[in-house]
Amino acid sequence: MKKLLFIYIILIGLFVVYVYHYQTNETASNDWEDHELQGSVEETYVMITFQTGIDYWKRALKGFEDAAEVLNVSVEYRGATQYDINEEIMALEQVIARNPAGIAISTMDPEAMNPTINKAVEAGIPVVMFDANAPDSKAYAFIGTDNFEAGATAAHKMAELLDEKGEVGIITHPYQLNHQERTDGFHATIEKKYPEMTVVEIKDGRGDQLISKEVSEELLSEYPNLKGIFASEANGGVGVGKAVIDQNKAGQLHIISFDTDKGTLDLIKEGVISATMAQGTREMGYWSLQFLFHLQHNVVSDVNGETTLPPYVDTGIKIVTEENVDDYYAIE
Repeated sequence: MKKLLFIYIILIGLFVVYVYHYQTNETASNDWEDHELQGSVEETYVMITFQTGIDYWKRALKGFEDAAEVLNVSVEYRGATQYDINEEIMALEQVIARNPAGIAISTMDPEAMNPTINKAVEAGIPVVMFDANAPDSKAYAFIGTDNFEAGATAAHKMAELLDEKGEVGIITHPYQLNHQERTDGFHATIEKKYPEMTVVEIKDGRGDQLISKEVSEELLSEYPNLKGIFASEANGGVGVGKAVIDQNKAGQLHIISFDTDKGTLDLIKEGVISATMAQGTREMGYWSLQFLFHLQHNVVSDVNGETTLPPYVDTGIKIVTEENVDDYYAIE
């Protein structure tokens, strides 16, 4: 009898321990759910760019929207329809007037938007830059490509394609900071690392296919021994490709471009463009919203009230060639 009672006591004790652990785990789970970082759909964050209709921004916006779904907040997309800094400034002013929860901006001019960006920050609106920076503004962080290193990567690829010798040209957008940095990285790497290669000229394609085609034709005419052209953005790369096709030089000259719009990918498949640099544009959008959300909810401040977010996040670069180009058509 005593043995049976002893067994009952042990069983009851085990049951009590089980119930205690179950309730403790449930409480911990509920506490986690109660404190999960979530906003509300009334909380609106805005992405602002220039040339809002181009394909390039689709993946950045997709990342912004993906983060919004995770955080349970709302997002909007605004900006300049043209390559017009005054139009982009106006769009930013209009957004500031609505006092959003945060703003992510890519700017075509590293200085012109600074007063308006600073106005937003001074009004208590968190601002981060992505893709193209305004380093002297009061924006909290820049999320994007290390553009100098990306230009250097393009230079190494060009050298590989040309067996480290020959004349090359550059088609760029000299007044936009990220393109300046890509050009500098490419040019400096060729000069320092490849003594039998020469950058013969840098021309302004203005981010326009037609203008890039025209200046590429000038390059081809002025430098008949030209072996390669680096274009620092997608429209420029497609423009260079069309110039090479029109002059029946496809396959005779190597083109390295930037980004993964359909036009660029198609020209890689056709063997006209040799390679392009794929940026982490989705990651730019995703982490821009994450940064803004954390700033808005003040969950990244130290004891002195200063933000602990990193001022710069490199979203990386990958080289796309004919071997892996199909992998990039599925990314929208």
